[in-house]
Formats: sequence, structure tokens, C-alpha cells
Amino acid sequence: MDRNVSSFTVLFQPPFWVGIAERWEDVGYSAARVVFGAEPTEPQLYEWLLGEWHRLRFSPSAEGERPVTERKNPKRAQREAREATRQRGASTRAQEALSRQREQEGVVRQTKSRQRRQEEAERKYLLCQQKKREKKRGR
Repeated sequence: MDRNVSSFTVLFQPPFWVGIAERWEDVGYSAARVVFGAEPTEPQLYEWLLGEWHRLRFSPSAEGERPVTERKNPKRAQREAREATRQRGASTRAQEALSRQREQEGVVRQTKSRQRRQEEAERKYLLCQQKKREKKRGR
């Protein structure tokens, strides 16, 4: 039985603490980024994950290999967990997923602003035409 795999990494990107959420599903890999102000404690992180995980906006799914989850010796697992806590920085795959999400949001923002500018230009044009007609009628 395949399960979805998720991980959450907290790291310091000056001047803020940032959390990177990664998940591997049947369709592929996606990531989300959340910015914390001050350094969150473990109980605060646990409470935040319980309350806010479902609200995270993950990037679109991309092709990616699911990490292998096989049973390990407990001592080896503890050693790897200790190494993982020392590791700094987000994975390259997470950075790519987040950049794709940022690009997508930028495209949406550009289309909205372009439409807003066109509507404003149309409104100004119609107002100018109306003033011109009123001026011609001598009002």
C-alpha cells in the first residue's frame, strides 16, 4: 500500500525563519513555503502544523521519485535523524517547486494588472469622448 510522504523543514533565511513543506503523492512532488517571524519552538511548530497544514498552498505537482521508506535499524534511523537535523537549507527540488509556484502567481498577477490597466484606459477614453461631445454642444 503506497502512502503519501511529507516532510517539513525549518531553516533560517535571514532575517526570518522559514518552513519548507514537501510532499510526495501518487501524481508527483510538490512543495510550499511559509515564513515565521522569530524562531519557532517545537511545541509551536507542532501546534502550527496541526492547525495550518491543510491551508498551505502547494506548488503544482511535478514528476519526482518518491523517497523509499524501508524498515531500518533503530540506531541507524536515530543516526540519520540526527544528521538530518544538522543539514542546512532546502532541497533543490523544493526550491524548483517553489519557484514554479512563484512564477505562476506572477503570471496571474500580471494578467490581472494588465486587465485592470486596459479597463482604466477604456474608462478614461470614454470619459474624454463624453467631455468632447459636451464641449461641442456648448455645455
